Amino acid sequence: MDWELEFMFAVRAVLAAGLGGFIGWEREWHGREAGIRTYASVALGACVFALISSHIPGADQSRMAANIVTGVGFLGGGIILREKGRTLGLTTAATVWATAAVGTAIGFGMYLLAVLTSVIVFGVLASHHIPGWKNLSKTKCEDVAEVDSLANDE
Repeated sequence: MDWELEFMFAVRAVLAAGLGGFIGWEREWHGREAGIRTYASVALGACVFALISSHIPGADQSRMAANIVTGVGFLGGGIILREKGRTLGLTTAATVWATAAVGTAIGFGMYLLAVLTSVIVFGVLASHHIPGWKNLSKTKCEDVAEVDSLANDE
């Protein structure tokens, strides 16, 4: 393999880790268990698997991509917990999975898609912390509770 190709792979790996870390920064900033290191590692790993699969003669790239989805989905399954009737970690699991897609996109050379996906995931995570967001959520919960209490009274 030539040095120019190796350099391109290195740039892709660094970009994937950077975009994954960008998403993880939001999680770490808000005190979640999975943060910069977790997200950067997931994006980097997915990127490197994609790079490997795209440069092995006769390798089926779609199989490697499918196995990245499956493997990270399994990782996400370990993140989700049930505690006292509540489900915890679902957002973290979903965004770890989406971060693997960012890394895979970088690995296959889809830079714009990867950057856009990172920004969207970050925005989705950050939107939860917009002032007034919790009031919106409480309003919905109160409406559901009111409907439930009315239904029980009948």
